[in-house]
Amino acid sequence: MKRPRRNHSPAFKAKVALEALKGEKTVAQLAAHYDVHANQITSWKTQLLENAAGIFGAGAVESATDREQIRELHAKIGELTVERDFSYGPPVVKCRASNSRERDTIRFFWRMSNAASRLFIDDGSSSYSRVG
Repeated sequence: MKRPRRNHSPAFKAKVALEALKGEKTVAQLAAHYDVHANQITSWKTQLLENAAGIFGAGAVESATDREQIRELHAKIGELTVERDFSYGPPVVKCRASNSRERDTIRFFWRMSNAASRLFIDDGSSSYSRVG
């Protein structure tokens, strides 16, 4: 019968990886002691070595670029929100439908035609172009 999948805490992974880095015991001995596969210990050890520089300040450089990227994404979200609100807002032409079903149908077709008009891109090769 298969063993259920185990999730090890980051503290446990760090402890095992540090012991592997010390070299006092072999990876096979550590695997037997902690009941973890030797390949997993080697993987944790590699991850520790690759990410150790981030502990001593490399994260500060990344956080500035992350902040800039977040700022750009917020601007894009605002731009898309304005575009969505403009294109799906109330119809420009007042509809004088007698009931709500007719009114909803008119609004649906107006929105569909508005969405279809955005599909045309003016690349100068045709006489059809999108206005606006």
